[in-house]
Amino acid sequence: MMKPPSPSPMVRALLPSPHFALLLKIPNPSLLSSLFSSLAHSPEPNPSLLVAEAHRILAGPRWRDSPELARLGPADVAKVLRSHRNPRRALHFFRWFSQRHSHKCSIDCFFALLDRLVAARMFLPANRVSVQMVRSCQSKEEMIQAIDFFNGKRFRFDLFGYNALLIQLGKLDMVGVALNLYHQMLGSGVEPNLLTFNTVINILCKNGKVKEAGLILSRILQCDLKPDTFTFTSLILGHCRSQDLDSAFGVFDLMVKEGCEPNSATYSTLINGLCNEGGWTRLWDSNSAYYTIPIVELCSCGRMSEACNLVVDMKKRGCLLNVQTYTALISGLCRLNGLEMAVGLFHKMARDGLAANTVTHNALINGLWDAGRIGDALKVFEMMERHGCLPNSQTFNEMIRGFCLIGRVEKAMILFHRMLTVGPSPNQVTYNTIIDGYCKIGNLNNAIRMLDHMKENGHEPDEWTYTELVNGFCKGGKLDMAHKTFEEMLECGLSPNEVSYTALIDGYCKDGKLDNALALLNRMEKSSCKPNVRTYNAIINGFSRKNQLSEAEKLFSEMVEQGLLPNVVTYTALIDGLCKNGATLLALKIMDEMLKRNCSPNLHTYSALICGCAKKQG
Repeated sequence: MMKPPSPSPMVRALLPSPHFALLLKIPNPSLLSSLFSSLAHSPEPNPSLLVAEAHRILAGPRWRDSPELARLGPADVAKVLRSHRNPRRALHFFRWFSQRHSHKCSIDCFFALLDRLVAARMFLPANRVSVQMVRSCQSKEEMIQAIDFFNGKRFRFDLFGYNALLIQLGKLDMVGVALNLYHQMLGSGVEPNLLTFNTVINILCKNGKVKEAGLILSRILQCDLKPDTFTFTSLILGHCRSQDLDSAFGVFDLMVKEGCEPNSATYSTLINGLCNEGGWTRLWDSNSAYYTIPIVELCSCGRMSEACNLVVDMKKRGCLLNVQTYTALISGLCRLNGLEMAVGLFHKMARDGLAANTVTHNALINGLWDAGRIGDALKVFEMMERHGCLPNSQTFNEMIRGFCLIGRVEKAMILFHRMLTVGPSPNQVTYNTIIDGYCKIGNLNNAIRMLDHMKENGHEPDEWTYTELVNGFCKGGKLDMAHKTFEEMLECGLSPNEVSYTALIDGYCKDGKLDNALALLNRMEKSSCKPNVRTYNAIINGFSRKNQLSEAEKLFSEMVEQGLLPNVVTYTALIDGLCKNGATLLALKIMDEMLKRNCSPNLHTYSALICGCAKKQG
């Protein structure tokens, strides 16, 4: 949220350059007239005929279908945004324009819209758009323009905005500005989170400032936060670039000891470090740690036989398997349905005197849940705590995911409340999993409460959060709420994916609103999101149920033209519609076509044909 600017001149003195002014948060309503008088847009001269026509089209309900609007360029769009009377419609138009893959909004479009939103006191959308503008900056010049704009308007970001700005500054290699922003953030009273620290550490390590990055790591620990995979991998990268492999492997050992699971980026960084220093021969000495790197990579790629061959070679050279090697093998076996062998290795590991760490337990818990062995997963969870191995966020998320998959969300909530009280803190994955769990059992009120809780605790909903809610509302028959959530998703600057579109299209079809479904399909096609087989199945089924078979056949042809193969659901929808309309012979021809394409009918297909034949004979 935006807050009123600090009047203290000391804060402004912290800024190293005119490109680094104090950034404004949403102010209190009582201060608006004094703080934003400078933001009221000045009247534009008479707009061009093209812009005037755009205003006329935007006044109508079906403006998204207009080919004239599609011809507008970014400069024209900026004029429309500045001069359109309705700021909310201007916001929707901006979202629509920015999602068209053939266009990229210019920075002037962002400036125009932000001026309108702030003048209209629409501060929450303004905050979202400002973050979207930061993320859209593709060059240092654009970023400086954006910072100059914030400087002129006296913006100051909240935590979410600061993080977005730091990430983009890192991508553009604007190291000095990023570090100054970080210190400015600390001075402004905004508390950094792990993402903030991780971003700064990554920026420092990429630029050879490993000692400074180590100080940020100390700050993480002082704030009672736990470094994660990204934190450690960034530090490993910094040491490798400084050609200090011993320190890099020291960080790797600490990472595993802390129960933090290395990922492919971690191992790739170590491998590159070994190659660049000419130290690859160290892989084949008696140190098990160097063997672990390729074994983990092979296991993560599903190449278990090669990984096992390397383990055999490792033993021949007198190297003993360590915790990381066992963990990699257990994780790989669980992913390839080799759960029994994974459990056997887990017990052998204990017999060899090695204590399984958090990552090992997480891999086994995940495999047990996926195999439906709920009781065993719970036993491993309880066992790891008895042995003094602390569960991390991933452990809790796996357990919560498992309970939600079997519809026992109340059990998941017990773990969630434990995370809130004793840690580790729930993250975005935790919230999304529980929201999805509530949606799947139809408890939409609790799903909304969890969304509110998520926002209150500083976690921004993402595409999947909104997609789960749209899907849940559609399945619960609350189509208005689904539509509202879909539009809120757009207003937050998030792009709906094919799952979001398909869920809402299916909801419209089941509610008999075929015009809305078709309009949304067209909207989907005009964006960068392509309909998939499920999308076409939903709308073909909708038209078939309403006996609009010509439209269903048209969509079927369009689907094939798009290179999508119809499946049993597609054919069954057409066959069912034809049979209900007495066109049984045509339905049988569709059935023949279905069989020729090696698509096997199911029970619903046969039921539709039997009902159609019985109806014809009766």
